Amino acid sequence: MKKDIHPKTFKATIRCHCGFEAQALSTKGELVQVEVCSNCHPFFTGKQRFLDTAGRIDRFRKKYANFEKKA
Repeated sequence: MKKDIHPKTFKATIRCHCGFEAQALSTKGELVQVEVCSNCHPFFTGKQRFLDTAGRIDRFRKKYANFEKKA
């Protein structure tokens, strides 16, 4: 194997905005800050919000109901 072709790895502290910290190997540096993690992401916490997609679809159809295709 070739020497000196791999990036340098660091023991990094990954810090979330919610305050959670974890240790991992990283090539980004010794401190990596993220916006969301498994402790605060809605999918993992069970506090997931569902969007009103039916209302959005109805508004889209109403807005473009009179749109004519150019042939």
